[in-house]
Amino acid sequence: MPNFNYQKVCQDLISGLSPRQKDVILERFGLPGGERKTLEAVGKKFGVTRERIRQIQDGALGEIKSKAGAYKAIFQNFKKYFQNYGNLKKEDILLKDLGQEKWQNQVYFLLSINNGFSRFGANKYFYPLWAAGASFPEKAQKIISLISRKLEEAKRPLSLKELADFSSQSISALESYLEVSKKIQKNSEGVFGLKDWPEINPRGVKDRAYLLFKKTQSPLHFTKVADMIEGSLVQTVHNELIRDPRFILVGRGMYALREWGYEPGQVKDVISRILKTEKKPLTREEILNKVLKQRMVKENTVFLNLNNKKYFFRTPQGRYQIQEA
Repeated sequence: MPNFNYQKVCQDLISGLSPRQKDVILERFGLPGGERKTLEAVGKKFGVTRERIRQIQDGALGEIKSKAGAYKAIFQNFKKYFQNYGNLKKEDILLKDLGQEKWQNQVYFLLSINNGFSRFGANKYFYPLWAAGASFPEKAQKIISLISRKLEEAKRPLSLKELADFSSQSISALESYLEVSKKIQKNSEGVFGLKDWPEINPRGVKDRAYLLFKKTQSPLHFTKVADMIEGSLVQTVHNELIRDPRFILVGRGMYALREWGYEPGQVKDVISRILKTEKKPLTREEILNKVLKQRMVKENTVFLNLNNKKYFFRTPQGRYQIQEA
């Protein structure tokens, strides 16, 4: 980025203002390095209404804009920056990129005095942002809606490159659009997903446990889960796994994810589901093999449950079916 002395430029632009105009501009835009204040806050400081402050500000900005043409190179540089990011950028990132640490308020002020740039405050869809044209937030919203649908279909976080395949935007433009969204966020691993997904915003031990299972892709004992989640207590982990329907007890202290195809219940419930699904009597070995895909138990545990005549009946052919009521 070109090296402009934004502080000197701002000083020049406000140098011809009246003392009251200058005071209002300095307070409103936090120049040279203070906090930007609302019209109401500035009005209280000077003992006048917010509307009076607005009038003073508008008059001052009119004079400032008449001098801004002398700094065409700065605004061309801003324009080029926006073009690199789809003509839209999240405010905090934009100010840090252009103003670094010391001149963010100056960049904010300069953007404000050029009609080619528009600021949009936060709403339920977006964080505060700037755009090089009033139509780009609407364009961003359409892209975000498209990406949201793709994420819902995928049911997992996706990389920026994967998401770019669904849109006609460049990588840099797409990332800029996603950064302003309150619905889609990026996690610490650099992938994007819906903000309420645990992979994006894990909440507490249960979500951290869920992510651990997703990463290992295998059943785990609750004590192992506690060991792998830094700072967690064994009993807390166990309680969360018991209460959360995402986790299924598949063995003595062993848990797996429901989304892997496991279903809740005791061994007899698993056997019953198997027989109902098959809709025919099965041999002991057939039932055993199917149960062991759902539960981490000993063979004798399965056989003991099969011998429970309250629930299961052995046919003359040596097969098993559900006991009729």
